[in-house]
Amino acid sequence: MTTLDTREQPASQIEIAEVVERTARLVGEHYVFADVAARLAGLLRTETDQHRQTGSWAALADSLTRTLRSVNDDRHLRVKFHDRPLPEGGGDPLADALPGMARASLGGIHRVERLPDNVGLVRIEPALFSPTLAGEAMTAALRLVADADALILDLRETIGGDPEMEVLVCGHLFDRPTHLYTMRQRHLPDRQFWSPAPLAGARFGGNRPLAVLTSATTFSGGESLAYALQQHGRATVVGERTGGGAHPRTGFPVHPHLHLSVPIASPVNPVSGTNWEGTGVVPDVEVPAAEALDVAHRTVLRTAPPSLIVT
Repeated sequence: MTTLDTREQPASQIEIAEVVERTARLVGEHYVFADVAARLAGLLRTETDQHRQTGSWAALADSLTRTLRSVNDDRHLRVKFHDRPLPEGGGDPLADALPGMARASLGGIHRVERLPDNVGLVRIEPALFSPTLAGEAMTAALRLVADADALILDLRETIGGDPEMEVLVCGHLFDRPTHLYTMRQRHLPDRQFWSPAPLAGARFGGNRPLAVLTSATTFSGGESLAYALQQHGRATVVGERTGGGAHPRTGFPVHPHLHLSVPIASPVNPVSGTNWEGTGVVPDVEVPAAEALDVAHRTVLRTAPPSLIVT
């Protein structure tokens, strides 16, 4: 009988089967698309014997993830191995880590700079943290560039985000309330996200040139902001096609060393009628990520009114 080689103790094939069944049940109950959820649950159960042949908990996580992505390749759908046992009583390791990540990255504000010709630059890395964690930092950064003649948002290393932070950012970049997207959820009513009415205080506004930098690393919340600004014609996206993960997720422990990530909603853009799941955000100006800043700088200068350019 094959057993799993862990640092704690070997696991029987019965344990593996229990993990597979727990994963199938949770995906079947919670995945955003009910028809796909049923297919995935059935596949997991059908392939139980295959999963039993894995040689470690990490390999089992990879095997389960391959099955979970075999129908529609949803990159938010996965089982992740954790070397240290997860805390008893559940919890979501990613969500639990966010406050520390926000503190360690100054609220995700990696860089604020004035480039030549009065072009502002805000680089957000690694994520658009929630306004509770980083709202003051984001507001301060955007107000620093409010008087720029053009603005570049660098999302090349933005790998996630909170919808409410996207709303906050867009409040500085649109001049009227704008419907960003509708979040369709399987078990809850649809929820619309709108940028707010113009905020008090310094703001860049909706008329001056704006570019967004992307890379193949840009994912999830970073893609959401880039896509909303692009689809509404507010920004020119410069760089590489993004990773293609649109569906917000939640997490469930399925074993002390394994955590399941399940997408529970799907955003629908009011302009395109769809989102970037699987396709990524396609740049308006496609260039290697390393060249995107220079190209975007030239792009916003070409589109800025001559009277705004400092010579």
